[in-house]
Amino acid sequence: MEKRFYLETFGCQMNVVDSERIVALLEGVGYRQVAHAADADLVLLNTCSIRDKAERKVYGHLGRFKPIKDENPSLIIGVGGCVAQQEGQRLLDKIPYLDLVFGTHNVHKLPEMVRDVEENRVRCLETEFLDRETRLRLFPERSEGDTISRFVTVMQGCDNFCSYCIVPYVRGREVSRPSGQILDEVRRLAEQGVREVTLIGQNVNSYGRKEPGEIPFAQLLNKVHEIAGIERIRFTTSHPKDLSDELIGCFGSLEKLCWHLHLPVQSGSDTILHKMNRGYTRQQYLGIVQRLKEACPQIRITSDIIVGFPGETEQDFDDTLSLMKEVDYADVFSFLYSSRPETAAAKLSDTLTKAVKQERFDRLIALQTETSARIWASDQGKVLPVLVEGESRQGAGQLFGRTTWNRIVNFTGDRKLIGTIVPVRISRVYKNSHLGDLKIA
Repeated sequence: MEKRFYLETFGCQMNVVDSERIVALLEGVGYRQVAHAADADLVLLNTCSIRDKAERKVYGHLGRFKPIKDENPSLIIGVGGCVAQQEGQRLLDKIPYLDLVFGTHNVHKLPEMVRDVEENRVRCLETEFLDRETRLRLFPERSEGDTISRFVTVMQGCDNFCSYCIVPYVRGREVSRPSGQILDEVRRLAEQGVREVTLIGQNVNSYGRKEPGEIPFAQLLNKVHEIAGIERIRFTTSHPKDLSDELIGCFGSLEKLCWHLHLPVQSGSDTILHKMNRGYTRQQYLGIVQRLKEACPQIRITSDIIVGFPGETEQDFDDTLSLMKEVDYADVFSFLYSSRPETAAAKLSDTLTKAVKQERFDRLIALQTETSARIWASDQGKVLPVLVEGESRQGAGQLFGRTTWNRIVNFTGDRKLIGTIVPVRISRVYKNSHLGDLKIA
């Protein structure tokens, strides 16, 4: 009898890749993925704990599954990812109908854990960090598929220990995947029809630095650039302190490298940056931005900003607003500070009221909304190269793709264009996407 599983994924690209690995592992032991939890024999959440809200969302979702399990007691419910790594046994203690918990280093053990629950009706927990050599052997690869754009993991973990960030505690220390394996995977993806790869890791800029004899990230980009069939390259996430001049130069020398960089600043105040343990000053960050724009004048930069970090004064916040104006970000992902367990910032005194934090947050959003609208409006009337990724949800005959700036464009066209780069004239600019017309020669 066929078994079915339902999977929800929260959080970053690393979790997306882990979920793809989960799908492949479960399909390998006879499970088929379904779209609704009520139709499943196995329900899994792959979770994120980067902020308190994301963690609370997991518990809310688990509550939705209890009635399903009440009706079907044989249903297996599991939690993986960062919340699983952070909470471990506490999850099993809090959720009596939860069957298994697997951490960020234990995805490969999932089929064995599921089998143990099925056969022995025991509750399973696996959250031990793996040693370095084992991790290097277990780097995930993408399974075959028909998508045009794919993520490729190049490193895992983080050594920076920013004072607000839980990642080193739930993902472990930094380890870089051998470049030969990465390049082999990209070649296979190109042979399958993939045209764009995004190289991902917690801090790709520090790729290879801890591996004797390994090439630095800029050289890895050059080698990926040489692979036939790959038309576009992106990478994320980048820590500013590790963005080398050689890597900055790639934006001017590699034509396949997209003119977009996500470069989290978190704050524009030197005082707050020091408290955050970010490893750079405001002026150093602005110097990096200047060199990026000199290397590639067309580049558009996006960022992450935390509002209301413990001790943030009105002047500190004004410094953040002024930095935003100076950089001219195409977009910003902004968050109210959220205390995370085990982090150094969790021990800091936080005297800011919720009202003050929210008022600052609203001002930041208003500024960025105006800036983003101006920048994206500048595309109207231009003919831009768009990598066509598939059929659009906007209606029959509509395709969608992305510009080099990672902006979605919807337009009318033939399905045969999927996987190609085509010229599209931008006719309308919306908040989150563009509408265009295929430019016929």
